[in-house]
Amino acid sequence: MKPYEVSLEIAGSTAMWTRPDTGDCPVSYPAPTYSAVKGIFESVLWGPAVEIVPFKTEICKPLHFHGYATNYNGPLRDSGKDGAYQFLATVLTDVCYRLYAYVYPVRKKNALPDSARVWDKKTTSPGHAYAAIFERRLKNGKWFAMPFLGWKEFTPSYLGPFREDTKVEAGINTVLPSMVREVFPDGYNSQCRFTYDQYVRIEDGVLHYSLKGREVRHD
Repeated sequence: MKPYEVSLEIAGSTAMWTRPDTGDCPVSYPAPTYSAVKGIFESVLWGPAVEIVPFKTEICKPLHFHGYATNYNGPLRDSGKDGAYQFLATVLTDVCYRLYAYVYPVRKKNALPDSARVWDKKTTSPGHAYAAIFERRLKNGKWFAMPFLGWKEFTPSYLGPFREDTKVEAGINTVLPSMVREVFPDGYNSQCRFTYDQYVRIEDGVLHYSLKGREVRHD
């Protein structure tokens, strides 16, 4: 099946792509996870009748890790103590990425809501329709939901088409022994189930995500 490709550029003052192996004081991955990239595309245009499959991220600014502290008042703090819990993290500052993804018709159509099934039956090429609407919304700065860089308080300073002066940081090379892939990998309205990719390489500033058996044809 020939996929349709979508892409965007996102930048911001702060980003947090949480590594779950870093415990109570989380540290960010150098680049967004597969699910984070998927979520950014869906924040521009979400449609349950298509599947967004990220395949590449380009890191377009040097990596700067920075200590970050905030007061946490959520349900996971110690109930026996009054006041907020000071939450410490290591985040990225002054970030910029170029993100790429393929668009496929969803495979599990029996799980779709009724409105999505109606749209899917009327559309001969859901991937093409999504890509066309996505590009129009991205150019006009319209979102389905507010985009963010990992944590919801980290909103972007730019999200849109590629800018001419943006360049890939070709000097960034590293290997991530394990990287979170998805938290809800079974499609629309699925249960929580963490999945991981192993030995993820960032070479010359570029991270390629596994397609997990997806055949990509360009003919």
